[in-house]
Amino acid sequence: MSQDFLYKVILGSVVSEKATRIGDKHNQYIFSIVPEATKEDVKAAVEFLFKVKVSGVQVVNIKGKQKRNGRFPGKRSDVRKAYVCLADDQEINFAEVK
Repeated sequence: MSQDFLYKVILGSVVSEKATRIGDKHNQYIFSIVPEATKEDVKAAVEFLFKVKVSGVQVVNIKGKQKRNGRFPGKRSDVRKAYVCLADDQEINFAEVK
């Protein structure tokens, strides 16, 4: 796997109340990822970018909701997320990441 691809796998981290609760309770972090990424790609990207040991990855596809803007129908974008579980003594500090 090339380093260019590993940089493109993770689109960003998910910051929400649920993500914080999961992070505190289960030592997991949630990332938005590209639709083509596999579990192995996500694991390699997180280990490469954050220099941590990943013990497991779960991937979920979330379909975009049908919404209306006035009288015009629309659709939100589909999202693919990865729940990354780190080893017991590992953590990611986003303030120090370059």
